[in-house]
Amino acid sequence: MTSERSGRYALQAGGERAFMPAPLPPRPPVVIDGVMQNLLSKADRALGRLDGSIRTLPNPDLFVFMYVRKEAVLSSQIEGTQSSLNDVLQVEAEIFDTEHPRDVNEVLNYVRAMNYGIERIDSLPLSMRLIREIHAQLMAGVRGSQRQPGEFRTIQNWIGPMGCTLREASFVPPPPQQLPQILRELETFLHSDEIPALITIGLAHAQFETIHPFLDGNGRMGRLLIAFMLYQREILQTPVLYLSHYFKKHRAEYYDCLQATRDQADWEGWLRFFLTGVWEVAQEATETARKVVDMREQHRRLIADKFGRVASNAIRVLEHLYQRPYIKVQDIVRLTGVTYPAANSLMNKFMQHHLLTEITGQSRNRRFRYDAYINLFSD
Repeated sequence: MTSERSGRYALQAGGERAFMPAPLPPRPPVVIDGVMQNLLSKADRALGRLDGSIRTLPNPDLFVFMYVRKEAVLSSQIEGTQSSLNDVLQVEAEIFDTEHPRDVNEVLNYVRAMNYGIERIDSLPLSMRLIREIHAQLMAGVRGSQRQPGEFRTIQNWIGPMGCTLREASFVPPPPQQLPQILRELETFLHSDEIPALITIGLAHAQFETIHPFLDGNGRMGRLLIAFMLYQREILQTPVLYLSHYFKKHRAEYYDCLQATRDQADWEGWLRFFLTGVWEVAQEATETARKVVDMREQHRRLIADKFGRVASNAIRVLEHLYQRPYIKVQDIVRLTGVTYPAANSLMNKFMQHHLLTEITGQSRNRRFRYDAYINLFSD
């Protein structure tokens, strides 16, 4: 039995029951009891520590580069892609391997969508217009690109097992003619400040997934929305809190909690799940940031102690590896301005001290990987 607190199911002409979500925030309001308050407090503190740890990094982009890509991989895997973090990094490094999963471009689109949104949000407030723009980046040229990327749906969609019909669906979102009003209400809520920010963000994500406003890509777009709201509200100065790892690990509970907001109006159950995820993932990200700093300092000291006269060029190469952890000798020539033989000699020093691993097994066109850094972000 659903409750008007979350919305209602309405019988449609085709015989299906579509869900009509009530505007946020819920009425009666979310019950912030002792358990919820404790989770909210822990999540807020963990985010504060994460933001502080990122601010202490010599260059936050060194951390963000890989973290965005890890999130892209995990969020896309929830939707069924097979690409790994190494697949993405290799394609970006132009290492073209016929063994790469064909869906790697979906992950790369996620990275582009994240970067596009963060750049755009500084001049355009988070809105349905911006969400459509980001969705267009997310879906361009990949699976689902024929399903109106960047446009809200004009036909009914549904959620259920592969191949099921509308009548067999496990959940039917609101019909398209209702979307304009429902999305206006959601946009208004995105900018409200009457309840704690993390509660607002958790409610907004659940509501977005319930509305399912696009024909494809709703899950990924809804998870991006969390990061954008944290950034716009200045809870995090850098977009480094991504929940896909937590959602993937607890996938069944994730979907069950979302469905319970519709069927039982159990906003509190969903929010407890969401806040627990924020707390856990923020702690993990803070620990990873600390490991990046420690590893960077350790490797800089090794270079200073062991590389002699070429240490300054080696430090320049090391800093580059934090944004492009795959490298070839020609990249060292470009970065340092030395000759090819000198660059090759420097590369050999990196290998000698186990900072880089050669991955092709070839004598020509060799490629090298900064394993220690990549491994910090690998599951």
